[in-house]
Amino acid sequence: MDVLRTGQTGVQIGDPVERTRKPLSVELGPGLLNGIYDGIQRPLEEISKVSQTIYIPRGISVPALDRKKKWEFTPTKKVGDHISGGDVWGTVFENSFISTHRILLPPRARGIITKIAPKGEYTVAENLLEVEFDGQRTDYPMMQSWPVRVPRPSTEKLAADQPFLVGQRVLDALFPSVQGGTVAIPGAFGCGKTVISQSVSKFSNSDVIVYVGCGERGNEMAEVLKDFPQLSIEVDGRKEPIMKRTTLIANTSNMPVAAREASIYTGITVAEYFRDQGLDVAMMADSSSRWAEALRELSGRLGEMPADQGFPAYLSSKLASFYERAGRVQALGSPERKGSVSIVGAVSPPGGDFSDPVTTSTLGIVQVFWGLDKKLAQRKHFPSINTSVSYSKYTGVLDKFYEKDYPEFPRLRDRIKQLISDSEELDQVVQLVGKSALSDPDKITLDLAALIKEDFLQQNGYSDYDQFCPIWKTEWMMKLMVGFHDEAQKAIAQGQSWAKVREATSDLQAKLRQLKFELPDDGQDKVSKKPRVMSEDLVDEIEAVNSIYGPGSLEPADRDDGSYILRLPGDASSLRLQFPGAYPASPPAVLGTHRSSGGVRGAGARDLRLFEEALGRVFRAGQVWENIAKQSR
Repeated sequence: MDVLRTGQTGVQIGDPVERTRKPLSVELGPGLLNGIYDGIQRPLEEISKVSQTIYIPRGISVPALDRKKKWEFTPTKKVGDHISGGDVWGTVFENSFISTHRILLPPRARGIITKIAPKGEYTVAENLLEVEFDGQRTDYPMMQSWPVRVPRPSTEKLAADQPFLVGQRVLDALFPSVQGGTVAIPGAFGCGKTVISQSVSKFSNSDVIVYVGCGERGNEMAEVLKDFPQLSIEVDGRKEPIMKRTTLIANTSNMPVAAREASIYTGITVAEYFRDQGLDVAMMADSSSRWAEALRELSGRLGEMPADQGFPAYLSSKLASFYERAGRVQALGSPERKGSVSIVGAVSPPGGDFSDPVTTSTLGIVQVFWGLDKKLAQRKHFPSINTSVSYSKYTGVLDKFYEKDYPEFPRLRDRIKQLISDSEELDQVVQLVGKSALSDPDKITLDLAALIKEDFLQQNGYSDYDQFCPIWKTEWMMKLMVGFHDEAQKAIAQGQSWAKVREATSDLQAKLRQLKFELPDDGQDKVSKKPRVMSEDLVDEIEAVNSIYGPGSLEPADRDDGSYILRLPGDASSLRLQFPGAYPASPPAVLGTHRSSGGVRGAGARDLRLFEEALGRVFRAGQVWENIAKQSR
């Protein structure tokens, strides 16, 4: 009997037990991609064909890798070559997405090649390589077996310095991870953990995706199976289905608890195998809380002493042993290969309580924390990332990457974070005394932060324009929003009011809100033209505001007629005024309007009241004549 497959409820005294003489292991080789397995690597699609039922019959056993399918094998070694663990001795064409599947010698093997198959088509179980060591000869097929609880060895761990991009602005910009990093996504029911995990699977910049549905609802895995075959990404100018780079491991809530506990290890072992190929792998575990609950149930059945909330005392060490298998490494063997495994673990604390033992243990291990907020989710703010509690310890590591192509990215990221943080403090002040009590600079910060939250942090995962946001689009969105904030603050510093600046730049603000609607599929060159034009318009419009709403200065003209010059800042214009008598009985006359580029225009004595509308833009409403009268005395 296999307890993992059927659970312990059907085992009784007197039942025959057969020893396998090895720990729970998985098969690794060509054919893993584009497949769906259960927690102990049984191929569910093949089981469905064999059993003619939608349920898994008790005791059924089907090999994980297809023993009948033939693969085009090309040897890369020859007879007489020395070979050791991890060496590549052949290649196979996997699919049009992952074109080269490297055939590796198992890590613990070594010797001299005495026989190797020529180029041709073979199954994964056929012996193609014979190696002699200490007088003993061993045959090796294309596939290999590896125990799931033993990490696959590597030559050395490397520093992770390449970004792990997921296409979500709030994550890529504010809380980025790296290839080979560890991420936790805790959140209550309905906060969007699964949507983020699926978005990572669909759009991340990894080469291979391993998606483990551990103890979650079956309809979520059904949604993955339905959506993924319809999705495609562009590779070398052609569209490829993302299922060609994906392995699904489904162990839903109605499957045996013991197999649920094993499914996480199955997923990470498959991920490590592709890492050893020299690929960047992303593994999604949805959710590690269900895995911990399975651990708790097994611990209870074994009669172990329970700790907090019934979880075993070794929960933290089990989580750590799982997450520490992430990282960027130099793979074992030759030729030299570098690969990574990034782990994104969803955590489902009951009621969104982050003091849950699984959540607290996970936070002590991972380097990136994407905290989901139930209140944001209730307001339909997705992704519902709480920027106050989320963090990333990789931001400093990635600055070197940004220096090359996106030199302003770190500065813009810090400014966005600061604006959001300042706005949260101002929100508390507004709740006490109202928004009208704020100064104009604070009002700008509050309004710009609202624009950032609504049109930068929010993202519609079901739209063609916003389901994925490339890093270059994220950068110029930040650049324009921060630029608008800085220019508006300059206008306020020169004496303008935020109400007038906001009114004059309403069209520009509308354009800022529409930035997210630009389609990334149109290409960076085409899409980036609009932000460049907007950046120029931004400066021009703010300068125009300074010109229109400038304070104005009245000074004596260099003439004998007692006239004055009223200068309009910003556009180098001025009015020459003359005050024939006491104001307001004798209003001043305009003797001429001047521009530095065009000399005198409209010369002639005209009543200044004709210019009241224009001057009303120079001085604040209701103060036009009073200001002029004061300056003329």
